[in-house]
Amino acid sequence: DRFLKLLVTQMQNQDPLNPMDNAQVTSQMAQINTVNGVEKLNTTVKGLNAQFSQLQALTGASLVGRQVTLAGNKLNVDGSASSASFDLSGSATAVKVEVLSSAGRVVDTLQLGPMDAGRQNFSWKAQLQSDGSPYLFKVVATRGTVEVAATTLMHDRVDAVNTDATGLVLDTRNTGPVAYSD
Repeated sequence: DRFLKLLVTQMQNQDPLNPMDNAQVTSQMAQINTVNGVEKLNTTVKGLNAQFSQLQALTGASLVGRQVTLAGNKLNVDGSASSASFDLSGSATAVKVEVLSSAGRVVDTLQLGPMDAGRQNFSWKAQLQSDGSPYLFKVVATRGTVEVAATTLMHDRVDAVNTDATGLVLDTRNTGPVAYSD
């Protein structure tokens, strides 16, 4: 039906002294079909995106009340203990964690000894600081005299889940709003 409409329209509007050949008509038909296909593909992708957003919201809702691990260096005290993690880029012969006050003063040092590359966990018996602020921590890892890079990771509890223009946001107890992708 579309082909006949296009053919009749083309014949009505073409220059009789310079008629279009079959290859040009076929080419135009292919271009029209390509445009229609792209429009249908865009509609399908929009539908998949909406479904992905709903799935992400459901997944995020399942995190409410659970612990999550985030990039950061806060030691959030839960009762009389505090825990955190770090990722070592390589194996280390000596690893220590320095616990810092909110003012940056070293409060305690944990000697953890040699450790392999990858995620490592530690805990520390703690009390809240008098001002209620969290302790901070710093990881110092070495292999002989060479420093080994360490990425600090903190633990926090998810209290709620929201969405905004950027996507899903987790409201954490101590850190506040954190993007789901983080």
